Parts: sequence; structure tokens; C-alpha cells
Amino acid sequence: MNTISKIQTKAITNNLESPYVKLKSINVTDCKWTEGFWADKFKTAEKVMVPYMGDVLCGDVGHALNNFKIAAGEKKGSHQGMFWHDGDFYKFMEAKTYIYAQNGDDKLLEELDEYIRIIGKAQEKDGYIQTQIQLREDADRYENRKYHEMYNTGHLLISGCIHYRITGQENFLNIAIKQADLLYTIFMPETKHFGRFGFNQTQIMGLVELYRTVGDKKYLELAERFIDNRGKYVVEHHSTTKGYPIGDMVQERTPLRESNEAVGHAVLALYYYAGAADVYAETGEKALINALDRLWENVTDKKMYVTGAVGQAHYGASTSLDMIEEGFIDAFMMPNMTAYNETCANLCNAMFSFRMLGLHGDAKYADIVELVLYNSGLSGISIEGKDYFYANPLRMINNTRDYHAHENVTETPNREPYLSCFCCPPNLVRTVAKVSGWAYSLSKNGISVNLYGGNNLNTTLLDGSIIKLRQETEYPWKGIVKIIVEECKESSFEIMMRIPQWAKGSKLTVNGTDSEVEVVPGTFATIDRIWKKGDEIILDMPMEITFIEGHPRIEEVRNQVAIKRGPIVYCIETPDLPKDTKILDVYIKRDVTLEVKDQNDFLGGVTTLSGEVLLRPDIGEGMYRRIDNPKWESYKTQFVPYYAWSNRGQAEMTVFIPVIW
Repeated sequence: MNTISKIQTKAITNNLESPYVKLKSINVTDCKWTEGFWADKFKTAEKVMVPYMGDVLCGDVGHALNNFKIAAGEKKGSHQGMFWHDGDFYKFMEAKTYIYAQNGDDKLLEELDEYIRIIGKAQEKDGYIQTQIQLREDADRYENRKYHEMYNTGHLLISGCIHYRITGQENFLNIAIKQADLLYTIFMPETKHFGRFGFNQTQIMGLVELYRTVGDKKYLELAERFIDNRGKYVVEHHSTTKGYPIGDMVQERTPLRESNEAVGHAVLALYYYAGAADVYAETGEKALINALDRLWENVTDKKMYVTGAVGQAHYGASTSLDMIEEGFIDAFMMPNMTAYNETCANLCNAMFSFRMLGLHGDAKYADIVELVLYNSGLSGISIEGKDYFYANPLRMINNTRDYHAHENVTETPNREPYLSCFCCPPNLVRTVAKVSGWAYSLSKNGISVNLYGGNNLNTTLLDGSIIKLRQETEYPWKGIVKIIVEECKESSFEIMMRIPQWAKGSKLTVNGTDSEVEVVPGTFATIDRIWKKGDEIILDMPMEITFIEGHPRIEEVRNQVAIKRGPIVYCIETPDLPKDTKILDVYIKRDVTLEVKDQNDFLGGVTTLSGEVLLRPDIGEGMYRRIDNPKWESYKTQFVPYYAWSNRGQAEMTVFIPVIW
């Protein structure tokens, strides 16, 4: 491959040379977890999540690698799995590559090389690689967007770029380039037939990363073309759209630059916005960033759950009355039991926010990343690392619906070892594997600390100087973070400490004395000075237990509260209640005193909250019931982190609890 024209870095989003990015990404290998929460999660990913997923996807249950083997002529059979199953396998490969980046295990590299060999053999001479089409006789290339060729392509491009950055090998990247070149040949020309084809737009992110990797501007131009085409054509069914909802469902009713509201399928929308943020990082187009600012505010201020989850409904309608699935509905319409909150959508919310953090350098975006990671992201996988949730409701009530009412069901009362729609598990596992790459960013004259966790940082500042930091903390269970400077340049530079929005009353010291910088929740506290080896920063964040209520327009949580401590949202489960108690029988007093308890041997090691709830045993019958003076029974129980629920068998659960004021 002779197209690489610039020095290659190893960042997840390789924005080092992107002119409109304020906070640049560090290399994947620059930050390594050492102890605590994320070190434990990474170890689980390394030892359990990725190996188990490999067993599933490379075996007959997941069948993803089999699809490539059949297309390569190395196995007999037919395609199995969803149309987007190739993309799921690329995400798994990406996760495996991140693990290799951290541990250097050559066995992982050998396994990846074997996957790449098979994929390369399955790829057609002109670059086309889509097993869901290649192994069918009743469908042709780019015939109908419902086959999700763009989604698969995007994840191929991203995974190929990551693999090259980390390994230096070109075998996977060359496959990605051939597919991207074919995409350019077909979709860059202005044609009405293909103008509406580019939905589920991971290919935008993938094309920008390919541009950043090889320096060929045609990939950036094609990414822009896919953005420009949305909202450009009459919204009506034609040959490429039949069999899949149109309009707001796929964000094609309104051009992105004119959009004010997040609509449609939440994953499609947020991948689209993340891709547009990548394009803006290269072009600086004002209309694009203005739209992204409006859309981010719309999502986080009007359509996001307290857990950072998004995509309120499995089925519904947009404000333009287009049918939508797995997506956004009206503002402040936030059901608990039927909340869909697909794991992928929640993770995409973090991906979009991380990109906005880079563009604006504003700590509020990192707050959303953190909120998702500790709550609605991790809730998608079991503590053990082998069972999954696709949907992440805020309340679960047993025996209230038929979970097998239709094919390919995604809402389940239990975590499942395999989901027929397998997009979420590898998305979550790759996120756990790469999150150290989000922990820090490079500022114009220093570094920002975005996420807290025990780690070692060894990176290069934008001026070429080396900086080494050691972070020690028991976050998120305790609010003290210590950062020790182990090596740095002799001239002054800045260390930006994120003060979470919830962290009111935080104190920031340097070498035991006040830092003399403003410490404002929801911002970065920037310490600019001449640093030396051994300097210590201590950020002390009060970990108060807080009650959270919803906006008055959220009917579903009127007179209910959620409990939050630090970045962790808590819930109550029926295993912590008397036998046969229903979760709807549980109430809480506003003035209840909750006690903090560290439990290292419970649910993988968590901090629980314990206190009194009130149980109401006299709930009547019928849809509407006469009420006199309710009877109450006091019960001492515990609240557990939301992400850790459903790890003790099938249970009822709720985040929001009716409050007795």
C-alpha cells in the first residue's frame, strides 16, 4: 500500500492533525489501567468478554466467521444471522485489537490474521465484501438499503484502521481500502437511485478515519456526500427503500444542517451525528457544528434518561408522524417499563459526546460519556461478562408481557448468552476494551483529564514533550483522585481536571496547598504552572447521596425519585425485598437516611446504599381503585448500582421510586 502520506498515530479517533479539534485523542496504548474499577473491567474483557465472544462468533451459534468462510469457499452452508452480522464481527475484531494493544499477546494477533485471511479470500476482486448478499440468490449488491451494507462497511473501515494503527500491518487495511474505493465509485456520482441509500451511517465515521489514516481526500468527500444526501430527496418508497421504514426513522426528512430535533432510530441517528462531527473536525463547516450543537442539546436536555440512555420506544412515531423503531419519540416522553434504550444507542450517545468534547473542549460532554459508561452502557452486560441485555429499561416487572411474541425479540426479562440481533454485545465489549483511550486528551498546551480511574499515562504533548502521570483513586466509589507527575518538560503547561456536574463543593490542591484555580462543577479546572517530578494533584469530590427528580413534563416520573451517588445511578431489585413483594409496592420517604456500604465480594465489588423503604401491602384490584389511608410496612433494604442489576437471577427492578414527601 503506497497511499499513506503522513505519520501514523495510534488514537481511536485519529484527530491529531484535524484542524477543528481542540482536545486531541491520545494513542490507544498511552493510558493503561492499573487498579480499580476500569482495571477490573478491562481484565474481565481480556479474560472473559473477548474470549467468550470469540467462541460464540467463530462457532456455529454466532456463525459470523462461518459466513465469511462460506463466502471464501472454505465451508459449505448458507448465511446465518442478521443482515448486519458482518459488522458485528468487525466490532469484535476491533475489541480484540484493543486487547492486543494493551497486552501484546501474539496469539491474539495470529487469530486476527487468520480472520483477515478468510475475509480477504471472501472479498470479491472489485472490493465488495458483504456476506449477507454474497450468500443469497434473491438479492443483489446495493439493491435495497435494508441489507445494511453501509453499516457493515463502516465497521470494516473503522476496524481496519484501528488494526493498522496498532499493529502496523496493512493486511486488514487493504481490504478496507478496496471496499471504500468501490463505495466511492458507486456513491460519489450524483444519482437519484443511490441518493437515499446511505442510512445507518457508520460508513461516515469509517470514511473519515480512512481519510485520516491514508490521507486520500476522496474518502472525506464521500463522507460529506452521504451527509449532503440526507433530506435532499422526496421521501417516498422506491426500489431501494422497500421493506424498511422511511422518513424520520432514517433521518432523511430534514437536511442535517437544518435539524433541530433528534428523530428516528436512535443508533442510526447517533452514528450519523458522530460521523458528522468527524467531518466537521476536518472541514470546520459552521452550519454543521451549529446543527450538531442543537441536536446534542435536544438529546441530552429533552430525550435522555437519568442513566444516560436514549431511544425511548421500541415502536412509535416521530413528531412528523413517521413510523420509528428503537428510537426517539417526543420530548419528555420517558416511559420506565417500556423504555427501550438499546445498549448500542447508549454507547453511541457516549461516542457522539466524546467527539463533541474534542471539538469544543467543554467538560459537559465528558460528563455524558461518564454517565453512560457507568450506567446504561455497562448495564448491557453481566458482571461475569458472558450474558447480555439489548434493551435497558428503568423498571422491570415480571409476567407483564410476552417476551416471545415476535421473531428476533430483543427485549428479555433475563440477560441472554446470545442475542440473535448481536450488534450490542461487541459494541459494548469494544468500548470496555478502548475506554482508556478516552481517559485523557491533549490540549493546546497540556492535557485534560476526562475520566477517573487508577492508571499510568505515558504520552507526548502536542509540542513533542513527554509527560508521564500516575493516577490513584477508588473512583467511582470514593471521590478522592490523586495524580502524580512522574516526568514532564521544564516549561509551564496545563493540566485540566474535569469537575463533574454533580461534584459540588469539590476541592483541588497541588502539593497539599490550594490550587488557586476556580473549581466549578461541569467545567475543567485548569492548573497552568511549571511542573516537576513528584508534584501531586488531589481532587476531592464529595460523594453525596442525592435524590433526582424528573422535569415536571415527564409524566412517567411525577412524584418519583431516583438515587444517585457520584456518577452511579442506583436501583432497587426484588432479591433485596421480602419474598413475593412486587416492585410497584415499594415507596421511599424523602427524608430517609441512606448508609454507604463497600462490598468487595458482592456483584463484582460495589458500593451499595442501605436504608428504609415503605412497602404497601394493601394495593387493591382493578384499573382504578378507591383509596383511603394507605397502610405501610417498614423494611430495611439495599440499593445496588443500576448497571449491576439482573445478576442474581430473574428479578423485578426500578430506578424511579414513588416518594412520600
